[in-house]
Amino acid sequence: MDDPRYSIGELSRRTGLTVKTIRFYSDRGILAPSGRTASGHRRYGVDALARLELVRTLRELGLDLATIRKVVESEATLPDVAEAHLRALEAQIHVLRLRHAVLKAVTRRGTTPEEITLMHDLAKLTEEERRRLIDDFLDAVFGGLEHPGFAGIARSMTPELPESPAVEQVDAWVELAGLARDPDFRALMRRLAEGYDAAPRRDLPWLDIADDPRRERYLELLAVINGWAAPDHRRVP
Repeated sequence: MDDPRYSIGELSRRTGLTVKTIRFYSDRGILAPSGRTASGHRRYGVDALARLELVRTLRELGLDLATIRKVVESEATLPDVAEAHLRALEAQIHVLRLRHAVLKAVTRRGTTPEEITLMHDLAKLTEEERRRLIDDFLDAVFGGLEHPGFAGIARSMTPELPESPAVEQVDAWVELAGLARDPDFRALMRRLAEGYDAAPRRDLPWLDIADDPRRERYLELLAVINGWAAPDHRRVP
């Protein structure tokens, strides 16, 4: 057994942790005493110093006590725990970046409380949720139509919000997502796709649909999000 030379007070002085914290770790089984004095006070060996430093580091990194206990008792390897925690942190960082961009946009635009709520809700969607929203929109526009070019057009109409978006990209995503959810806009784009699917037409009703400013706005927003050059509005849909 390791030489039980340190009291809790001595460990506190050497590590900078409070006596209360060290006692808490000991009570939770994270730091086991090497022995006790005749009066029953806990004593700890030299390995307790290294263990407390490890515990403090892992706590500062945000690991919970249950996970830390598994690490110090070698029930889980530190690299595996670090990898899992890294993935969680990366997800949190992504969300924080989006929220940061939303707050910048709110500051610049002076939006209403309702718009702020909408911006926040749309900006914090996961990548999968964003993809599902756009896939649903594109299916409403092109679903069931057989024109061979529609698959490529649908891909070209898909926004890809980057992992660390600029404020302008978050602004554009929120507005584009609003358009994609709008039943009237979906219906307009569907009519345009159906007319294009039948045969390229140049009658006035079809041209009115093709020239609708909402369609042009969608393409402008798409270019901002994807970092593309400004669109040529003569192309349809």
